[in-house]
Formats: sequence, structure tokens, C-alpha cells
Amino acid sequence: MSIGLMNLAFLKKRKAEPALSFIVKRASDSLNNSMSDRSEANSRGRQNRKRTKRYSRRKLNVRSRRLKRKVLFSSAESRLKQFRQASVLAVAMTGFIILLLSLTDQTFSQVPDSVNGIDSGQEANAILNEPVNDDEKATDEAFNALENLWDNFTYNYPKILIAIGCLFLAWLFNRLIKLILGSMLKRVPSASGIIIITTLSVWLLAIGVAFSVVAGDFRALVGSFGLVGLALSWALQTPIESFTGYLLNSFRGYYNIGDRIRVGEVFGDVYKIDFLSTTVWEIGSPYQPGFVNAEQSTGRLVTFPNNEILTGTVINLTGDFPFVWDEIVVVVANESDISYTMKLLEEKAKDIIGDYMQEPAKKYTTILRKAKLEETVPEQPQVYVAANESWTDLTIRYLVAARERRKWKTILQVQIMEEFNLAQHKDKIIPVYPRQQIQIIDPDGIPTDPSNFRDS
Repeated sequence: MSIGLMNLAFLKKRKAEPALSFIVKRASDSLNNSMSDRSEANSRGRQNRKRTKRYSRRKLNVRSRRLKRKVLFSSAESRLKQFRQASVLAVAMTGFIILLLSLTDQTFSQVPDSVNGIDSGQEANAILNEPVNDDEKATDEAFNALENLWDNFTYNYPKILIAIGCLFLAWLFNRLIKLILGSMLKRVPSASGIIIITTLSVWLLAIGVAFSVVAGDFRALVGSFGLVGLALSWALQTPIESFTGYLLNSFRGYYNIGDRIRVGEVFGDVYKIDFLSTTVWEIGSPYQPGFVNAEQSTGRLVTFPNNEILTGTVINLTGDFPFVWDEIVVVVANESDISYTMKLLEEKAKDIIGDYMQEPAKKYTTILRKAKLEETVPEQPQVYVAANESWTDLTIRYLVAARERRKWKTILQVQIMEEFNLAQHKDKIIPVYPRQQIQIIDPDGIPTDPSNFRDS
């Protein structure tokens, strides 16, 4: 009996051995396949990463080459422009100096030779009869040139004094004009522009009179002014445009000292306005992110040329109306009671800033009606709703002073968060936070309860 049982167990073992070896072989084959697949995937991933690195390097090299070319081209263009302006200005000034010297030489040559007490014929005969030496001749020519220069200076000295006197009188007259016009045009918005135009006209007239006295011929004066004006218009384009922008701002009043403006890429409070440039105290975010993350002063002075007024856009935040519209966004979950939350935000914003914005809203309405813009400005904060990816944005819109945006935004944010944290709003206002939601669907596509899978 025992022998039979042993034989039966031996036979079962012999039958189970092939099945077990087959299972082990299948498992090892599948493991090898998975490892080979993983190695292939890793190699493919390495190849893809290498390709992306090569592509990114090529792209970076192309960008760097383009940037270098652009920088070199811009620098060469600026240098060529400066050389052109300098050459034109040098040619114009040289021509003007030559014109003045030729006029003075011509006027001095009209003086008769008998002034020196020597007749021209006798002097010529004496020169012809005397023996000529090269060294003596060179010395005589040098002394004659110096004598001619001194004679020209002594001849034009009274004219130069008269010209300086004309310029001095023009300076005194301009100071008197500034005092008179400054007292008469106190309430005129473009008083500074009128004063500048008047003083500039006086200076131009005085300079014209001074040159005419020195040159002695009005036609030569007009010709020289034309040449010099043409050369200066080409060589000094940017300063002329900047001065034109200054005059335009003086008459139109785009901004004044103390206004908060944005011109091109510059944003700040106006500190100084000159003939050719404007200086502002720089303001930080949102226009200068990364330095000061708020719409407050950074402490830096920024200067830009006045020609930006002609070529760019001027944004004045405190010109005729020193208030701006501001917004604060409150984010809640989609499961919140939106109507209840909107009503709560309106009441809270009204309690905080409602009285503050009533008077500015009335002034804003008056300004719009004068401009024939029939628009009613709300005197209380407004709340608006906007759907987002997986939450809801509630935006509070209110009117506030341009320099107090950060202050009122902080007050509103703090008090609204304190109100939301109260226990009475716990089930009605649900805060939003990063989350993931998993939904289990049965084979028929119907969502099921995960507890059913726990029991199974």
C-alpha cells in the first residue's frame, strides 16, 4: 500500500514538473520582453532628448546670430547717423565762417592804400627794384598776414561791440517779458508755451541784428541763415523734435509736474520738464515688473526725450481727473452659492469704499456729460461674475485715487478674507484650491459608487 502511494506521488511530481518549468519559462520570457521594451523606450527617450537638445542648441545659435547681426547693424547705423550729422554740421559751420571772413576781407579791401601814406605805384616800383631774398620774402609775408589780421580785427571791433550790446539788450528785454507775461498769464494753461515762443522770437531777432551788423550786408545774412538752418535741420533732428514736443506739451498740456504718466516704456511721476527732456520718478509694477511689485515709487529717476510725445502714446493717470477704475478678483469654488457670495461682496465693498467713491463718481459723470458722453457712472462698487477653468471669478470694480490703489486693494482683500472665514458662511462659500477628482464608470458608461468596488 505504501509502495503504491509513493509511486502515485512520484507520477504526480513527474507530471507537475513540465507545467512548472513552462510557467517559469513564460515568466522569464515576459520579464525579458518587458526589460527589452524598457531598454528600447529608454534608448528612444535618450535619442529624442538628444534631438531636442540639438534642435534647441541650433535654435539658440540661430537666435544669437540674429541678435548679434541686429546689434551690429543698429550700432553701425547709429554711428553712420552720428557721422553724417557731424559732417553736415562741420561743413555748414565751415561755410559760414568762410562767408564771414570773405565779407570782412572785402570790406577791409575797400580802404584806400593812401591810408598807410604810400602810393600804390611807388610801392610797386620799390618792390620791383629791390633784390628779393627767399627768407626775407617769407618773413615779410608772415608779418603782412599778421598785420592784415590785426587790421581786420581793429576794423570790425566796433561792430563786434555793437553786436554784443544787442545780445545784452535782448537778454534784459527777455527777463522783463518773463516778469510781465508771468504776472499777466497766471491763469492761462499754456502760459509757459507763450513765454517760450516770445523769448525765442526776441533772441532770434537779436541774433539776426548782431550778424547783420558784423556782416554788413543783409542779403549775405539771409543766405548764411538759410545755409546754416538747412544744415542744422539735418544734423539736429532729434533735438528739434524734442523742442517741438516741449512746445506742443506747453500748449496742449498733455502732462505737468506732479502728474503720473506713462510715455512709451516709462511710467512714473513727473519731476522736471526741460526744453529737450522730461524726468520722472519711476513707478513699479504692473509696468515695471521685477523691481517693485506694486504701483509705487522705485526711487529711480528716469529721463526721456520730449520727442516721445510726437512718436509715442501719452497716458496721464492724474490729469483732469485723478481717479481711476480698479478691480479685485475673489475666487470661489463652483459648488458655492454664487448669488449669496455676490450679495455679500457688494455689501462688504459698499461698507468699506462706498462713501469714498461717491464724490469722485459725481465729478466723473459731470466730465463725461461736458464731453457729450452720456454715461452714468455708478456711485457704489459693482460685482461681476466670470467662469474660469474649474472655479468662478467674482470681480469687484470700484473708483479710487490713482496713487491709492494698493492701499484700498489691501483693505478690501483683508476684510473680505476675514468675512469669508466666519462660521456662518462655511457651507455657502467654498474656497477654491488645487484638487483632483476621480470618477469611476461602469462598462455601460454610468458613474458608480467606489464603495461597490471595496466590497468586491
